[in-house]
Amino acid sequence: MKEVKIVPCLDVKEGRVVKGVNFVNLRDARDPVEGAAAYCREGADEIVFLDIFATMESRKTRLEWVRKVCEVVTVPFAVGGGIGSIEDMKALFDLGVDKVSINTAAVRNPELVRQAVKEFGKEKIVIAIDGKKNPPNSGLPRLEVVVKSGRESTGMDIVRWAKRVEELGAGEILLTSKDADGTKQGYDLEMTKAVAEAVTIPVTASGGAGKLEHLYEAVTIGKAAAVLAASVFHFREISIPEAKKYLKDRGIPVRI
Repeated sequence: MKEVKIVPCLDVKEGRVVKGVNFVNLRDARDPVEGAAAYCREGADEIVFLDIFATMESRKTRLEWVRKVCEVVTVPFAVGGGIGSIEDMKALFDLGVDKVSINTAAVRNPELVRQAVKEFGKEKIVIAIDGKKNPPNSGLPRLEVVVKSGRESTGMDIVRWAKRVEELGAGEILLTSKDADGTKQGYDLEMTKAVAEAVTIPVTASGGAGKLEHLYEAVTIGKAAAVLAASVFHFREISIPEAKKYLKDRGIPVRI
């Protein structure tokens, strides 16, 4: 097994890190620059920055917010939200961003993924997939892709979309369960495992981390290559060193 990455996520609205439950009821968490610097000092393997209302507000990522964080990060830094073109990606890479995360735009125009990989290389292209569970006999996929910050259903099956994303050349998948997001009840292990076993590229589990056991389950049951969390890190319920020690003590390889 390769080293499992611990990834704090900065969900940013109006220049502040926020956190909610099921993508709604957001509350202020911390300053993104201060948060990014602290997470780098604590040993984060990567940091993800999501401008969570960019797509909803039909605008591009706020570059001024990203620029400030770029000045302090010392680990790989991925940015998502409002990225809809090669030009948008280039603007972020020019600031020093290491990876871009594309979600709604990839669903709307899958060829954008292929173009981005050709232009920048697969290691720089992350496809974010947000999903929800549907009840049996609903006529919809059991695991369905949602877009526009989870507000719009697509009718697309998550596993099929994940396989398509890999075929298009993406380097990794950031998989978030809308149902689990912010609940602290654990990652959606069914969804994570289904996607991770369907593709060969790394899958980061996101949505639902509430205790150390959840991180372990995402790796051992969900087969995730990385675990992303927000609330538990922002509100100091779990520290990154604590998370790494917990996993290491249970035989999961991590970078200390």
